[in-house]
Amino acid sequence: MTDRFHDNAPEIVRAVVVDPDIDVHVSARHSGDTAIARKYDNSRLEEAVGLAMALDLEITRTLSVRVRKLNPATLFGEGKVNEIKALCEEAEASLCVVNGSLSPIQQRNLEKALDVKVVDRTGLILEIFGRRARTGEGKLQVELARLEYERSRLVRTWTHLERQRATGTTGGPGETQIELDRRMIADKIKQLKSELEEVRRTRGLHRNQRKKVPYPIVALVGYTNAGKSTLFNNLTKSEVFAKDLLFATLDTTLRSLKLPNGRSAILSDTVGFISDLPHELVAAFRATLEEVEQADLILHVRDVSNPETEAQKSDVEQVMAHILPDLDRSRMVEVWNKIDLLDDESKDILYSRAITDRAGNKPLLVSAITGEGVSNLLQQIALLVDAAGEEMDITLEPHQGDVVAFLYQHGRVLGRHEDEDGRTHLRVKLSDQAYGRYERMLTGKS
Repeated sequence: MTDRFHDNAPEIVRAVVVDPDIDVHVSARHSGDTAIARKYDNSRLEEAVGLAMALDLEITRTLSVRVRKLNPATLFGEGKVNEIKALCEEAEASLCVVNGSLSPIQQRNLEKALDVKVVDRTGLILEIFGRRARTGEGKLQVELARLEYERSRLVRTWTHLERQRATGTTGGPGETQIELDRRMIADKIKQLKSELEEVRRTRGLHRNQRKKVPYPIVALVGYTNAGKSTLFNNLTKSEVFAKDLLFATLDTTLRSLKLPNGRSAILSDTVGFISDLPHELVAAFRATLEEVEQADLILHVRDVSNPETEAQKSDVEQVMAHILPDLDRSRMVEVWNKIDLLDDESKDILYSRAITDRAGNKPLLVSAITGEGVSNLLQQIALLVDAAGEEMDITLEPHQGDVVAFLYQHGRVLGRHEDEDGRTHLRVKLSDQAYGRYERMLTGKS
C-alpha cells in the first residue's frame, strides 16, 4: 500500500473582475436599445462578481473602469490597461473577467498586454450555461451558442492556426489550419441547427397534444435570480433546484398547477434573463422560449427588493421584444416578489403603487419564501386564465352528469338552474380548447 493520496479537488482559479463603466448613451448607440441608467454605480460590478462566483472562481480584486471612448484595439485606454495589469500581478490572478463584450482582436490584445487569460461577459455566461444545462435540448442549445461564439474568435486569434496544412501528394500549401477549423465549426453548427429544428418540431407536437387537453399554460419569466424557481416550487409543491445564485436553473420545467376553482393548469419555469444577454444565446434559446409565446398567461417575476428592479424589468422586456416581437402583452402580469426583504414602509408604498398602476392587469405582491400573497396570486391566475373564451348557454340531460363535472373543472360556470324535467341549464365560459373537448364528449369521440 501507499501513503500517497491524490487531491482530486479542482484547481482554484484566482480572478480579477473588471467592469467597463460605459456611458449609458454610448451603450445604447452601440446596442440599438433604449438603455435605463442603473441607480448604483457598483450594481453591474456586483452582478459580474456573482456571475464569476457561479463558476467557483476566487475573486481577488474588482475594478470599475470609466470608458468615455471605446478603444477598438483593447476597449480600454493604455493607462487603464497598465492599471489592470498591475492589479492582476498584485492579486496573483491568472484570469481577468471583463464585464462586457470584447471583439476577438480586443480579447487577443488584452491577453498579450495583461499576460493572463481574458474572458468577456459572453464567454462567462456561456460557461455557466454549459455547466447548468441538464437536458439534451439544453445542451444542444448551449453547444450551438458556444460554437457561434467561438467561430468569431478564430479570426487571427492564435498564431498557430495560421500554419499551412499540405494536401494531396505534392505537399502544396493546401488550406490553412484556421480555414479547416472554421469549416469544421460551420459543419457542426449546421448539424446542431438541424437537431434543434427537430426539437422545435417535437415541442410543437407536444403543444398540439396539450391543446387537446384544455389545461391553460402559465409561464414564468424574469431576470435571473428574481425568485422564479422558488415561486415555481411554492405554487406547484415541487422541489425544482432553487438557490440564491445567478442562473441556478437553466432548462425549462413543466409541472401541474392546481387552481382554487378546482381547475388544473400547467406552469412553465424558463431560463432567467440578464442584461446584455449574448446574441448567440438569444438565438439559441428561441426554441425554449417558444413555450412563453404559446402560454395563456405570462407572469413576469420581479425582485422588488433589488434597487435595480426597474433596469432589470427593462432588460427582460428588451430581450422578450427581440425573441418574441409578436407577443400579446395583454397576457402578461407582473409579480413583485421578495417583499419579505422590505421594511413595512417600503411594502406599503409598493402596495399603493400596485393599486394605482395603470396596467390592465395590476401587479401582484408576493414572497415566494414566506408564502405571503401566494394565495391571492393563485386566485388571480384562476380569474385571468378564465377570462379567455366565450360565454354560452348549455342544456344537459339528467344522465349527463359527467359533462356537468367537466364544465365545472375546465370552464367557468356563471349561472345554473334545473328545470322541472331534471335538465341542467348552465351559463358557461369556455376556452377554444375546452369547447373542442366538450364537443368531442358529446359526439362520443376521444
